[in-house]
Amino acid sequence: MTASTEAPPERAISRLLPSALRHRVPAVLQRRDFRRFWIGHSVSLMGDEVHRIAMPFAAVNLFAADATAMSWLTAAPMIPALLLSIPAGIWVDRRPSRRRIMLFADLGRFLAVLSVPLAYAFGVLSLTQLIVAELVVGTLAVLFSISDNTLFAAMVPNAELMQASSLSNGSRAFASVSGPSLGGLAVQLLTAPFALVADAASYLASAVALSRISPTEPVPDREAKGGFLDGLRWIVATPGIRALQGAVGTVNFFDFIFQALFILYATTYLHINAGLLGLALGAGAVGGLVGAALTGRIVARIGIGMGMTLGFLGFAAPHILVVLASGPKALIVLTLFVYEFLSGLGVMLLDVSANAYITAVMPDDLRSRISGVLQTINYGIRPLGALTGGVLATTVGIRTALAISTIGACCSVLFLLGSPLRKLRELPG
Repeated sequence: MTASTEAPPERAISRLLPSALRHRVPAVLQRRDFRRFWIGHSVSLMGDEVHRIAMPFAAVNLFAADATAMSWLTAAPMIPALLLSIPAGIWVDRRPSRRRIMLFADLGRFLAVLSVPLAYAFGVLSLTQLIVAELVVGTLAVLFSISDNTLFAAMVPNAELMQASSLSNGSRAFASVSGPSLGGLAVQLLTAPFALVADAASYLASAVALSRISPTEPVPDREAKGGFLDGLRWIVATPGIRALQGAVGTVNFFDFIFQALFILYATTYLHINAGLLGLALGAGAVGGLVGAALTGRIVARIGIGMGMTLGFLGFAAPHILVVLASGPKALIVLTLFVYEFLSGLGVMLLDVSANAYITAVMPDDLRSRISGVLQTINYGIRPLGALTGGVLATTVGIRTALAISTIGACCSVLFLLGSPLRKLRELPG
């Protein structure tokens, strides 16, 4: 496996800071291409958080969507990951520029999301259009995500992978701090469809950032044979990755039973409005920020393998607090805050560690094909979980369905406890 090892092209950030602060700038931010990509991606993540609260609220408030409709809306952007990730991985591995694919994906998502407020403004918006827009966004997200790992590795050397992963996931946490709160406020002041304008603009900002970088990408193997089977064989033959994906598939399936029902449960059964729910979701981002800041120290102390293990459990276990939430509204909101904070901290520890590990061990010539299989496991399982959530809610009730999802998600940690990852201390060279 190889990655970018050249010296940073310039140190513009350091020159802008007082000399006493220059040593505090992460080394990876001295790399112009990564810095520009990171800034654009950070803006896009902010829009994603607005999207996460605005889309379901549009369905609930405008069309009185029930549990079945909400499960389909939640599943729609992830169905393409289940159906298209593997063929997309083969196709992307043979393309000379993953950056251009990602730029095209951002522009396409900009147009798809913008179609919602435009349709609403002309009085023709429907629940069907919301689901179709999510399908388009999900399809283009497949191309973006599969290309991302190759571009990321081209910009960042192995020695800086944990640092770059912390920054990228820290941006996600920061977006989650302000995004849901701003999204909830925007939904209340502007209505949910118009709140999505911010999300559309964020995709445009990401596209501009991609247009201004020029990393040296691996030469594609246009004659490569074996297709997705090469990527699948590598995953099966790599014990750490095999165990990690078993855990990821399990936690994602059960978590998306939970996610498909959470907003409906919080608004209908706990009687939490959009503003309060947005603030509660923001608490998860605060936990994520804390996790991003502490992951490096935690991993240095307990090892990257145990860091991932602790991350799985730390993300899944706090979900039980939602099931137990009851009493005065203030107590319910506080319970949701604690749930989001602890779960956000856990998922950040997991994501930073797992992303760095996967990037470090993945061979360059198979990156997109491996990413296609990984995305099928990681994201393709999610719509199955979301649809299962709708079935469970109608058969055993929403609260029981949430409890089942929590127990199942916690079981994901069993995959790692019996694998070599449990004893892995450092990233492979």
